[in-house]
Amino acid sequence: MSVVRTLLSPRGAVFLLLAVLLVAVAVLSPGFAEPGQIMRFIQRVAPVAIVAIGQYFVIVAGEFDLSQGSLITAQVIIAGNLVGQDDSRTLPVLALMVVFGVVVGVVNGLLTTLLKVPSFIVTLGMMLALLGGVMWWTGGAATGNPADSFRQIGRGGLRDLPLIEFLPWAAPILAAWLALAVWLTRRPFGKMLIAIGDNAGAVRYAGARGWWIVTRAFIFSSLSATLTAVLLVGFAGVHPSVGRGYEFVAITAVVLGGVVLGGGRGWVVAAVAGAFVLEALFLLMNIAEVPATLRDAVQGVIIIAAVAYSGFAFQARRRPAPPTPPAPRPDDAVPPGAAEDAPASPVLAADGGTTRGE
Repeated sequence: MSVVRTLLSPRGAVFLLLAVLLVAVAVLSPGFAEPGQIMRFIQRVAPVAIVAIGQYFVIVAGEFDLSQGSLITAQVIIAGNLVGQDDSRTLPVLALMVVFGVVVGVVNGLLTTLLKVPSFIVTLGMMLALLGGVMWWTGGAATGNPADSFRQIGRGGLRDLPLIEFLPWAAPILAAWLALAVWLTRRPFGKMLIAIGDNAGAVRYAGARGWWIVTRAFIFSSLSATLTAVLLVGFAGVHPSVGRGYEFVAITAVVLGGVVLGGGRGWVVAAVAGAFVLEALFLLMNIAEVPATLRDAVQGVIIIAAVAYSGFAFQARRRPAPPTPPAPRPDDAVPPGAAEDAPASPVLAADGGTTRGE
């Protein structure tokens, strides 16, 4: 019974939904069950799952990061134009991308925490600023072509392996990033993030530096977007529209994973499962020849349904149970005839003394 309750909870339902979708895809397309195809599926999901991990840290603290998609685009353009065909530039450009991601995260975090500007407004402004800079740099056209050594990070992998045949680099990168995220959630940083999302005032009165904790969450979100950009350069190319909409896909995945908008509750592994659910759902729609124009509508419905289900489940969990009267104890029972044999209790007399009833 407890297993069923766990699977129907907001945290566990995403794993049940993922299993159903994968079975449906395998039934409609039997080739999907082959190990090589499953690895390709993980390779496609990895960029979304990594950016969802970063979005999780921000949402669980009660904030939003709408700048992820534009940051991905900016990082892809930086890589495509600065690396070029010179392999010796790969490491310096990667270092530059990390620094740029950290700067974006720090700006988002400090404006949100120290200046008390809502994160929705801050990251929306950052999204527009980054997108405008990309359009100014590229003129809205595809520019740059990084060396194959850089593109192999997202495109390549280990081949001719037993059983699985092909292991894309994206799979161990996703596993390592998820392991880091799980480790962080078990550290004081992760616990304080959840506490801030649940009751920021209590954390502030406890003397914790909430502004620095939330800023670090934005930095982690920007670094997740940077890592996603490195993977996307490999198989999506260098184009100003590469990262468009990734922030909303990440939010959808996080909500599907049972993370409460407004913060305070959530599990990062379930957020990653939400990314796999989205990709499996879109793959199923492609197999069923559902028009691609309906993808945004389906995504919107998923957000509404997941938020409604999560809110209903948590409200039901918070609802207090009706009080039950305590059972009488054997010592409280009065034996027959005890009332007549018992001495009368003292009664306060009018003059302040005591007298016993007749």
